[in-house]
Amino acid sequence: MRKFYITTSIMYTNGPAHVGFAMELIQADVIARYRRLAGDDVFFLSGTDEHGSTVARAAAKNKIESQTFVDSIAKQVKDLAKKLNISNNDFIRTSDQKRHWPSAVKLWQLLADKGDLYKKKYKGLYCVGHESFVKKGDLVDGLCPLHKTQPEEIEEENWFFKLSNYKKEIKTKIESDEIKIVPASRKSEILNVVEDAEDISVSRPTSALTWGIPVPGDPGQRIWVWLDALPNYISALGYAQGDARFKKFWPADVHLVGKDIVRFHALIWPAILLSAGLELPRSIYVHGFITVDGQKMSKTIGNIIDPLELVKKYGVDPVRYFLLREIASGEDGDFSYKKLEERYNGDLANGLGNLIQRIATLIENNLGGELIYKEVESKKLKVESGKYEKAIEEFRLHDALGEIWKLVIEANKYVDDRKPWAEAKESPERFLETLAVLVGFIHNISWLLQPFLPETAQKIAEVFGDDLSSKEIPENCKFLIKKSEGLFPRLN
Repeated sequence: MRKFYITTSIMYTNGPAHVGFAMELIQADVIARYRRLAGDDVFFLSGTDEHGSTVARAAAKNKIESQTFVDSIAKQVKDLAKKLNISNNDFIRTSDQKRHWPSAVKLWQLLADKGDLYKKKYKGLYCVGHESFVKKGDLVDGLCPLHKTQPEEIEEENWFFKLSNYKKEIKTKIESDEIKIVPASRKSEILNVVEDAEDISVSRPTSALTWGIPVPGDPGQRIWVWLDALPNYISALGYAQGDARFKKFWPADVHLVGKDIVRFHALIWPAILLSAGLELPRSIYVHGFITVDGQKMSKTIGNIIDPLELVKKYGVDPVRYFLLREIASGEDGDFSYKKLEERYNGDLANGLGNLIQRIATLIENNLGGELIYKEVESKKLKVESGKYEKAIEEFRLHDALGEIWKLVIEANKYVDDRKPWAEAKESPERFLETLAVLVGFIHNISWLLQPFLPETAQKIAEVFGDDLSSKEIPENCKFLIKKSEGLFPRLN
């Protein structure tokens, strides 16, 4: 078995998870499930980023102690993953002093031993939302273009990391795809950033950063949130403890992140790893942002979409389907309830749900609910060779789902063209041939759906008495119809 290690970013715990992070979880879950179906030994990690000024301020605003505050948010994120049917193997928290802190401290010490850390006084603009110093040239009308807030002017003595020592090597590795960045547009963006990379602050005074990991040997400083957060990808594998999982699964095969944190993952994280003498991640998949009815999600506007409420109203697989199909994996996309309900009624209820109901009813009414499978017209049964797999491997999950829905459309058309309800009376032999082709369609659709809509794939298999442990249908396989209430009742 090949190993495959995939991570999401770890969600910042200054507030509850929104639909954008839900999309990231779902995208990573599709890739993890697809790799498991391919026979890989998969380790899938998610978690929460729990230190930093913003978190401490959010806790203080709510009049809650910081640890209690992040405990609550972490529980919400775990609940969200469970509700979304996410198949992660582990969940790491950066406030975990036993699992996470030792790896962050070990990494710091390795960088210090290499001579890549130095202390100096610094004056600059600090964006609390980014937990990062920003350049004046990056601002728009004096505001952070992402958070729409004015950075704080800060002068303090911090530890700095010699990022500039590694920017040429990182540029070469990105250009050669040794670190592969997908989609290609994000690769171009980060290459432009690498050119201007400067040494970065990796600590802040305890007076300014009250909530974080103390710097080894310097109790007046705490490790800056990104040098604290990024090591989660190795701390979860037991890096500091010499765990066998680290030796087995590192480096990461895929870091899946939002476009706002590409720089940290494609520039700062590789530089830290190079300094520490560790292997680099093999690829970074980058998704865009979700707008709501054309507007950026904002607490001020009041248009934050709660993914838990979506699941409660529409069900988990309709939410998964919409976020995977409607929004191109590597691009920005727009959410609206109207679009979700149109996809639900059109693609799921009228398309897939109707197909399953039609075929099950035909077998039940004309064959007593039992069909012995005989392979017929095998070319009709499979998605065009390689397109589905290629789309997933290129992080075009929306296109992979599109390939499955070509089968759904083709199968429904096949029913309309063959008119099996008439064949059952006029030509029983032709009717059996038609139904064999259709259950072949159903098996292949179910098989391909497993990474995307696992609950739906299993429900379809249960309706037909199908076995999804194998991609191929054994000759003389018996399909036994089990009545169901319908996969996707139409929304009014």
